[in-house]
Amino acid sequence: MIEFLSYAIPMASYIVRRLLLLIPTLWAIITINFFIVQIAPGGPVDQMIANMQGMGDGAVSRIAGGGQTAGAGAAQRRAGGGMETSKYRGARGLDSEVIAEIEKRFGFDKPIGVRYLQMLKDYATFNFGESLFRGSTVLALLKERLPVSATLGFWSTLIIYLVSIPLGIKKAVKNGSRFDTWTSTVIVLSHAIPAFLLAVLFIVLFSGGGFLKVFPLRGLFSTGFSDFSLLHKIADYLWHICLPVASITIGGFAGLTMLTKNSYLDEVHKQYVLTARAKGLSEKAILIKHVFRNAMLIVVAGFPATLIAMFFTGNFLIEIVFSLEGLGLLGYEAVMQRDYPIIFATLYIFTLVGLLLSLLRDFLYTVIDPRIDFEGRGA
Repeated sequence: MIEFLSYAIPMASYIVRRLLLLIPTLWAIITINFFIVQIAPGGPVDQMIANMQGMGDGAVSRIAGGGQTAGAGAAQRRAGGGMETSKYRGARGLDSEVIAEIEKRFGFDKPIGVRYLQMLKDYATFNFGESLFRGSTVLALLKERLPVSATLGFWSTLIIYLVSIPLGIKKAVKNGSRFDTWTSTVIVLSHAIPAFLLAVLFIVLFSGGGFLKVFPLRGLFSTGFSDFSLLHKIADYLWHICLPVASITIGGFAGLTMLTKNSYLDEVHKQYVLTARAKGLSEKAILIKHVFRNAMLIVVAGFPATLIAMFFTGNFLIEIVFSLEGLGLLGYEAVMQRDYPIIFATLYIFTLVGLLLSLLRDFLYTVIDPRIDFEGRGA
């Protein structure tokens, strides 16, 4: 019991310090990105103005909410040569009332400091507001898109780790052998092929693109999925994700496999391994009980970044090819449209998840190597 407490108390104290550190870290990241994005040209007001050009005074006046008055006023000013200048590019010829209405719709009628403080207040309660262009709340959009990204990220990460770590260990044990040579050749060649190109190739070969029609072309579920039996639902789900997940994982083995192999090779030549061999321990015992926990530390260190990339950012092109509406596609579209609520919400969530995963990484450190002491580590 005393031994358990001596481990649990420092670990709990470290976790509390790290959780407290989340607050200033999130604040700094959100603040920097808020002001960079806000002062960048081509914001949502500029986007709306660009879309309105060529619509005519009648349409413009309806957006302004002023009937024909705003349109007539704008026409009179153009006729009289009294054109008003605007801080927005492309706003020439639009009535100031129209521009003011657009600013109010997007919240840009308030000073940037007020918008910043309001954002901090809302994000503290996970209130991300509404999308500027999609007519839905940000949380509803994230909830709708998350299952797609979670599916691709979970299965891709799981398969890559389950294959790469044992393969890397075996390559280290048989370093320089024929097995090591041909496996290295295969994984390097697979890594050289872009995932989206593999996705297109799979569609051509296996989704009715000219050869076989074995797998579905798009989506995660078949029509009438809700009426299927449990086993039918599982089979249908796995059937749909087979090609997208294969496209991601085939090129993802190289990095982790070679990292595992090199970590093992670094460890097997250290003094403690030579000492264990001199004591008569079997090679299997040395690799599992001694080398594994030291070699895996560097692999575990990259786990948060790998998971974040797989879940949120690494599958954008795959989502496009297979018509899967996930977070990667949502984030890209939000950036292109300058949909600030979605941009900041996804950034906020990615950062929070990344920081929490770094805590999970530290916990895995202690599972692999209990000698790690958190009591002496700073927050």
